[in-house]
Order: sequence, then C-alpha cells, then structure tokens
Amino acid sequence: GILWATALGAAQSPAAKASNAPSTGAAHADFVGSDTCASCHEEVSKGFASNPHTKMALMHGNANGVTCENCHGAGSEHVAGGGDVTKIFDPAKASTKDVDTKCLSCHAGAHPNFDRSPHAKANVGCTSCHSIHGSKEEALLKAPQPTLCFQCHADQKAQFGMPFHHPVNEGTVKCTDCHDVHGTFQPNNLRATVDQNMICTKCHTDVRGPFVYEHAPVKAEGCLACHSPHGSQNARMLNMPNVNVLCNQCHSAVAAGTIHGQGQGSSDSVPCTSCHTYIHGSNMNSAFLR
Repeated sequence: GILWATALGAAQSPAAKASNAPSTGAAHADFVGSDTCASCHEEVSKGFASNPHTKMALMHGNANGVTCENCHGAGSEHVAGGGDVTKIFDPAKASTKDVDTKCLSCHAGAHPNFDRSPHAKANVGCTSCHSIHGSKEEALLKAPQPTLCFQCHADQKAQFGMPFHHPVNEGTVKCTDCHDVHGTFQPNNLRATVDQNMICTKCHTDVRGPFVYEHAPVKAEGCLACHSPHGSQNARMLNMPNVNVLCNQCHSAVAAGTIHGQGQGSSDSVPCTSCHTYIHGSNMNSAFLR
C-alpha cells in the first residue's frame, strides 16, 4: 500500500507531468515556473494577467504557477540551453495538427467534435482564429465577429449585404448564434438541437409551435425549404421572389386547379398567403386559413 501511494504521488508530481513537453526535444525536462519564463519573455508575460489561461496556474498547486509550460512544455532544458528553441514547443512553428492536439488536451470536453469539423478538415486550426497572447477580443479571437469569419466566408459576407438579411453586420446576431465553429454532427457546423428548427425559432418564437395542424415541410425539411438563412433579395428572406411560385413547388396541382383558378406562377394571381395566412402551422384550420 505504501509503495502504491508513493508511486501515485510521483506520477502526479510536476516533474512527472513533463510528459506534456513537446515531442521533439525536452522529453525529460522539468517545470521551472512562469516567473522564470517572464525573465526573458517580459512583453508576453506582462499582458498575460488578464488572460483566461492564467487559471492554469492552479493546476499544480503552485502560487507562481506554470501557466506558460502547460502549453509550451516543461522549460528546464530550454532555459539550460540558453533559450534553445528545439527544447520548447512553439505553436508558431508547429503543424496545425500538433497545435490543435495541444489545445484539445484541455479543451476536448468543450469541443469534442472539432476533429470532424469542416474547419479541421480544411486545416483551419485553433490559432487560425485565436490569438492566445495578444487578443483583446472575446474568447481570444484574432478579430471580432463577423469580421473574422468573413476573412474566409466571402460568399456569406455578400449575402448579409442583400436587402433582406439577418442583422449580422449590425451586431444584433452573431455567426456563433447559429453555428458551432468547433464542429457538430450537422452540415455546415450548424448547432445541433432536438428540433433543428429551434436554431431559427429561438428568435422567431411566433412560428415555433407546436401547432394542432402542422405544415409538413416545416417539420420535414425545415425553415430552409422556403427561406435563405443569411440573406436574400426577396422579402422575408424567401428563396423565390413570388410566393405562389414557391408554394407551387409542392402544390402545383392546387394552383392549376379549378377551385383556386390561380394561373400557375402568374404574377397577377392572388398570393397564396392572402388566405393561407398561418403557413407555418395553425391551431384552428387544417388549410392554415385566417
């Protein structure tokens, strides 16, 4: 029992935790503490007091902490070598995969799906978006939303400039309100919910339901069956400029029939929604009438 306790204590000691050191060099280094790092890296350490990573100093029960070395690896051999760069982990010179692995050694619980995300598959890693030392933005982003996202997603930037759009440029809605940029099981990094329409209906509560009479496409295909999520040249961000043409994609037999007498796709016809007002669902009428 004593032997086991001794071995366990050794396994949890700071020296033993040097297994977090970089894979190339410094394999047997010891932790030296952030104060030692600050003696050379004063500019970085000076601005680190407000960094959320400072809480890592508590990991080893040391008042001085080993914050730097939790990411860069144990530094004794780096120090002994007069700042030998081969004896420390430098994310700026490491591969995206190695940097992501280092970050996920702490953040895997919060971002368990990152490796399957489109960002990871496109070699967009943690430090592509986050500046660990120098950022003043929320979540240590290199730039605020949506500016950061638009650096890659130029098509979406153009969509938010259309006449009818979600107010992302205005700052009312953020990209991360709808997307989990660290990965989900949904296409396009959409946030996953029990009812996928809740991504929209958490704001658009008037169409949330549940309704006694459900409109089948709303449940089966979701909001995007009729609406463009980022922006559109059409009112209500519809996929088509004429609401009758939109409805006729499913209801062509009705539109061409004798009951309605609306010429299919005719711009002169009465809009379907003049009568079928509650097209998202109704508690009163199965035809969604007023």
